[in-house]
Amino acid sequence: MSETTIDETGIDESTIDTGADARRAGPAEPDRSPAQVRLPPAPRIPRALQALAFSASRKRTIGQLVRRYGEVFTMRLSVFGHTVIVADPALAKQLFMANTDDVGNIQPNLSRVLGSGSVFALDGADHRSRRRLLTPPFHGKSIKNYETIFEEETLREAAGWPEGEAFETLEPMMRITLNAILRSVFGADGAHLDDLRRIIPPWVTLGSRLAVLPTPHRTYGRFSPWGRLAAYRRQYDEVIGRLIDAVQADPNLDNRDDVLALLLRSTYEDGSSMSRQDIGDELLTLLAAGHETTAATLGWAFERISRHPEVLASLAAEADTDGNEYRQATILEVQRVRTVIDFAGRHVYAPTFELGEWVIPQGYSIVVAINQLHRRSQDFPDPDRFDPQRFIGQRPNTFAHIPFGGGTRRCVGAAFANVEMDVVVRTVLRHFVIDTATAPGEKVHPRGVAYTPRDGGRVVMRRRR
Repeated sequence: MSETTIDETGIDESTIDTGADARRAGPAEPDRSPAQVRLPPAPRIPRALQALAFSASRKRTIGQLVRRYGEVFTMRLSVFGHTVIVADPALAKQLFMANTDDVGNIQPNLSRVLGSGSVFALDGADHRSRRRLLTPPFHGKSIKNYETIFEEETLREAAGWPEGEAFETLEPMMRITLNAILRSVFGADGAHLDDLRRIIPPWVTLGSRLAVLPTPHRTYGRFSPWGRLAAYRRQYDEVIGRLIDAVQADPNLDNRDDVLALLLRSTYEDGSSMSRQDIGDELLTLLAAGHETTAATLGWAFERISRHPEVLASLAAEADTDGNEYRQATILEVQRVRTVIDFAGRHVYAPTFELGEWVIPQGYSIVVAINQLHRRSQDFPDPDRFDPQRFIGQRPNTFAHIPFGGGTRRCVGAAFANVEMDVVVRTVLRHFVIDTATAPGEKVHPRGVAYTPRDGGRVVMRRRR
């Protein structure tokens, strides 16, 4: 009798049929039971080396494995454990459209740093109920109310930009997007928001880096990264508690249109309200997810357009009109060629989950490699070319272009971020002339969860006279 091995995930590896084994053994039986596990091929690389390579350089590692093993394969990762990597839009669609009882949010996820009350921590009916509360402030007429904020914050930040000298755009974009989300969430400026401006940036930077690492069993005090993260969280909770008290005491609460007021007035279908802790966790999620990734995309936008004179000329001409078709196409192309968040995942809760020809067992993670989807030549001819024209007059395939993720867990603030990027780029182009650059494009820098320009998206601008 052969020995059966069960690892720490509780999966009996003697019952698993890998794709490579199946191909050597010939075609599968036509009446194969749906419960028969059949995994995609796995790299013949030691597990520890797989985990190390993924942690050190996700994009490069996944890109090399896609070229060698195709658009679906199995890995063993230190954070997610047994993981199936997907770079096929058809399989991504199948995953994102699956029953949420069968596949839920990937485990672990950003709730490790955002809190148990964050939308990232919820699954199934709880997740759907929370999204219904969060959706109104970030869609339709609500976003139109924020456009003035986006423009004001851009002009306020741009007042101090050097003229005729190269400077990094990433950090200014970080300040613009943070101030914009703070004003949109809390409705006004003031000392409390100054406290959050001090707390949020270092917290986001540290949390983003720790989110892709295994969580220790203890924080090891204030001198460890996890201890510092906990200290930032305590400061944040104190400030948010005071802000909630102030908004609840506002006699004009019912007439306010900021996000915090809307959340305080919102109720679930059973009439209950969000707890203060859940509101704090959700606001932290909005502040963290709502500013770093948008700022990174804007930094890449200025880096890209400064190196493509024809694109820059078209954008500058359009900025003086009421149109935004070419600007929107440019944003889509920036999101494609410089993907800021490179993966979205799910966790298998059902006994097995059928993904194309494969059958994935309970306990596995399935990760969609967004960067690889965005570079498929089948969907984007000459994928390395920066060409906004490919999006003029046509929208990308829904599951081939997913910068905000997909399915029921698609970023709730996607429309907010899109309008913000549109307004920021338009405002800059209306007030500045951007010099074209001949230097090679900036390399990609991993900033924890997000990818940013290594040199900060450096450009040279001159004020329009």
